[in-house]
Amino acid sequence: MPIVYTFASLVVVSLISLIGIFTLSLNVERLKKMLLYMVSFAVGGLFGDVFLHLLPETFEKVGLTPVTSFLILLGIILFFTLEKFLRWQHCHVPTSTEHKHPVVALNLIGDAAHNILDGMIIAASFLVSPSVGFATSLAVIFHEIPQEIGDFGILVHGGLPVRKALWYNLLSALSAFAGAAAIFLLGPQMNNSLVYVLPVTAGGFLYIAGSDLIPELHQHNTSLPASLGQLACILLGIAVMALLTFLE
Repeated sequence: MPIVYTFASLVVVSLISLIGIFTLSLNVERLKKMLLYMVSFAVGGLFGDVFLHLLPETFEKVGLTPVTSFLILLGIILFFTLEKFLRWQHCHVPTSTEHKHPVVALNLIGDAAHNILDGMIIAASFLVSPSVGFATSLAVIFHEIPQEIGDFGILVHGGLPVRKALWYNLLSALSAFAGAAAIFLLGPQMNNSLVYVLPVTAGGFLYIAGSDLIPELHQHNTSLPASLGQLACILLGIAVMALLTFLE
């Protein structure tokens, strides 16, 4: 069943790559406002998954030890390194002047590497338990929606026709299946060591939410109504993760 759950989740995650087509009818200002709330929801989803699912499961199966703390730090460093050297720029507002878009080819390479990692994380989570797998899949989905809209904008603004940008974005998203397949092939040999992927994932999610997404929220509309709306979306993302905990 973990394989079925994983690949079903990855189908949903991959289809999100096509979401950019629905933003074409929106004007730039309206798209910016909408994306900021989606980014806020992603922040809540990522934090909620870390503190309500990934870390409790890690503490239960591994314990609260220096090794656990080291693996969380390793996740932060790993995601920092990947973003730094692949120049992943999670620019969720396509027309933002604060974030310089990478070239189209580099964006596709970086996005494919990112999706492979997502596939590995989701597969490893389902091998630990279905509840952790579903929570982590949702956290990935929350983050992927604004990111894929940004990626689509990068490809189009980089000179690709809309149809080709959608196609390339989808191909990049499908690389997540390769990451999941690698985990399932290694799974029997790794036995229970896959649980150590959870704190690494937690560190990665903390990095994405804390260093990538939250600063972006501070750089844009900082009016009181907008700030309260962003806070509400963060809390909503956490609430969704909490609901999954209660349904276990």
